[in-house]
Amino acid sequence: MTRAVIALGANLGDRGSTLRAAATAIAALPGVRPIASSHEVESVAVTLDGPDPTKPRYRNAVVVVDTDLGPDELLDALHGIEDEHGRRRATRWGDRTLDLDVIALDDRRIDTVTLTVPHPRAHERAFVLAPWADADPGAVLPGHGPVAALLADLGDDTERVDEPRLFDQQAAAPTADRAGAAS
Repeated sequence: MTRAVIALGANLGDRGSTLRAAATAIAALPGVRPIASSHEVESVAVTLDGPDPTKPRYRNAVVVVDTDLGPDELLDALHGIEDEHGRRRATRWGDRTLDLDVIALDDRRIDTVTLTVPHPRAHERAFVLAPWADADPGAVLPGHGPVAALLADLGDDTERVDEPRLFDQQAAAPTADRAGAAS
């Protein structure tokens, strides 16, 4: 099994419902077992030109899962979930109904045409780090260090949304021996 960290984001439509439905779909994938999830946060949209407060705000969250799926299989399954939620890939870093990003797969390093893990900009994004630290306080971003320390150095400009975590509380918490490797 591989521990996968997946970031969820949306800034169009009913963002909260979309994130909850996407988390449910991720947990239901064959070969996937939910481990932990964050609360949702809100943040300013980031475009190719930088933060843009004139764009609809994003809702973001993170889920941690164990999976038997290979990296490409997982990515394909996530793209299928995005497509089911009306994701259109017209503009890079444009508005979207749903964005699912593989942030980390254990401590693996992958750099292909379709997938780079750890995610190359995760360490620069409070909207990834804040929910990840919420889901797994002991998480480590391979090549960068503890997620909580990265967030403290960066500064947390997200706003927590008063909603339950994305997965049911029955999902097991990350185990100490997997938490660092999972991130």
